[in-house]
Amino acid sequence: MEMKTWADCAAFHGHECGGLTIGWKAALYAIKLLDIGRAEDEEVVCICENDACGVDAIQVMLGCTAGKGNLLFHLTGKQAFNIYERKSGRSVRLVLKKRPEGLTREQGFAYYQSREPEELFDVKETHIAMPEPARIFWSHDCAVCGESTAESCLHVREGKFICRDCYKAYSRFEV
Repeated sequence: MEMKTWADCAAFHGHECGGLTIGWKAALYAIKLLDIGRAEDEEVVCICENDACGVDAIQVMLGCTAGKGNLLFHLTGKQAFNIYERKSGRSVRLVLKKRPEGLTREQGFAYYQSREPEELFDVKETHIAMPEPARIFWSHDCAVCGESTAESCLHVREGKFICRDCYKAYSRFEV
């Protein structure tokens, strides 16, 4: 499969920015470290610790998407990306290093663009277990709102399926 480019990332994201560059450089580094290509299915998995611009570059470069189940979020607010290669079980956690203080947005963009991935990220071991492959679940209608809901997201109350939105957790301490 043909490798995607910076232009592909910018087109998908809608503009060029420092945040997108962070994800692009992280993806390039993961490709090098894990000797991977762009995922056609779920062979590459990314757990992003943020939901910022860089995630769009991860999608383009690594082929990780929420719909395929190989793009997940563990929101810590950190510019960190946990990338896994399913077949070998290898993984890497890339954590953005601090950039020089006092840079404007434009200077930050130029800074990230001018650096090699190795200069931008600390390479660490992943501490989140590789997720299982995505599963397909049956759906059932919620007994309260009637909306079809995947069985993995339903509760059962008095033998009836209830979606998360309609379900009220049992608590003996609520007033």
